[in-house]
Amino acid sequence: MMHATGTAKRLALGLGALVLLLAIASAAAIIGSARIHRGIAETMRREEGVRLSLELASAVRDQYAHQAHTIIIGDGSHLGFYAESRDTVLRLTRALRQAADRPEERSLVDRIEAESGRLDRIFRDSIVPAVLRGERQSVQEEHGRAQLVVTHIQDLTQELVSRFEAQIAQARAGADQAERRTLAVLVAILVAAPLVAAAVSLAIGRSIAVPVAQLQAGAARIAEGDLDTRIEVRGAPELVSLARRWNEMTAAVRDHQEQLVRSEKLAGIGRLAAGVAHEINNPLGVILGYAKLLRKKADGALAEDLAVVEEEALRAKHIVDGLLDLSRPLPPPSEQVDLRALAEDVVARLREARLLEGVSAEVEGEASAPGHAEKLRQVLVNLVRNAGEASGPGGRVAVRLRERDGVAELTVRDSGPGIPAAARGKMFEPFFTTKPRGTGLGLAVSRAIARAHGGELAVAAAAEGGACFALTLPTAPAAARRRAAGGAKP
Repeated sequence: MMHATGTAKRLALGLGALVLLLAIASAAAIIGSARIHRGIAETMRREEGVRLSLELASAVRDQYAHQAHTIIIGDGSHLGFYAESRDTVLRLTRALRQAADRPEERSLVDRIEAESGRLDRIFRDSIVPAVLRGERQSVQEEHGRAQLVVTHIQDLTQELVSRFEAQIAQARAGADQAERRTLAVLVAILVAAPLVAAAVSLAIGRSIAVPVAQLQAGAARIAEGDLDTRIEVRGAPELVSLARRWNEMTAAVRDHQEQLVRSEKLAGIGRLAAGVAHEINNPLGVILGYAKLLRKKADGALAEDLAVVEEEALRAKHIVDGLLDLSRPLPPPSEQVDLRALAEDVVARLREARLLEGVSAEVEGEASAPGHAEKLRQVLVNLVRNAGEASGPGGRVAVRLRERDGVAELTVRDSGPGIPAAARGKMFEPFFTTKPRGTGLGLAVSRAIARAHGGELAVAAAAEGGACFALTLPTAPAAARRRAAGGAKP
């Protein structure tokens, strides 16, 4: 689950971006609709105020008209009609006060109401009594006052209408602006949404589709048997991790296959050695014995020829012995071997046999491990002798020993030309050799002995040049290791 959220994050971000655009578009549409709705509602309220203002102006004119009829007729016959018009003015004034929601508008309505009351008082308190008494002069004077009040009411009403109309225009302008702004936002989002979708698709394609295609192509090559294929993927972390695991699996399969091939090869050699080694050893022994006997009696060219026969018979016997070593299983180690003493003894014996002539050989460090001393000696003889031959006169061979983490490590380094990288993977294969007269069994037998002891023998390039062979052995017997492992389990 280390990278389990990489692709999920990409998908979530992409879909989240699209959902966010949709949410913005929806919010813009809702907000714009709300603004337009408020503008329409405000316009309707103001239009209602205009209508009421105009009706009020008309009702005031009716109120004045009934006053004029009373003056002209000269009696109280129109007082009932006047009362109705007065009630209409009061009703419209109350309705207009509810429609006016701003202080200046309410102030105008209050002034209109006050002037209407003043007009009513002039009529009831002054004009009607003067008409009934027949005082024409007084009637004319009061009628002039009433005209001035009516004119003032008309002016106030017109001002109120103008205010309502200005607010209607402002509300309509706000609604139009909200509509244009909402439309612009929606158009921008409609243009951006396909671009975002394309970018998300492209990103997902690059991070998922392309790596999947690379994985498929790599898997096809591996299915065809190319186990050296490495799948290189860039994109989603999960697919990169999958490609890395796939490469590790392929490498493990390749190594396992190589081990199986080596095991089959060794098993085949072992079966061959077990079947014919004894039969070959008998005639080789006879040939070697007669060659030595005849060599003692012969001289000159014949003695030299017999020496060659003896040498080749010994070489054939060494090959057969090597094959037998590959096929013989080793019993469990029975003694603790001092690897420092064993290495010094091997170096000393090789010097006595003049196999390290002109070569500087030194042993450093301490280590010991359970094992078969003679078999481990055979491994060291092979390693040190090969190192001496690779170094040549004037060369150096260094044997280093150390113990750490329950493992004894013995390394043999030489100052020779080293081992080509292409040959390192074949160094432990039977019959593979880089020497002109080698049998190719020494290192194969040595690795088999190391593994029979529960250890390993590996080769690497030395840091300062030459070759380096590392022998690792467990410092505890296998039974003790099993007991320790069993005791460590919860």
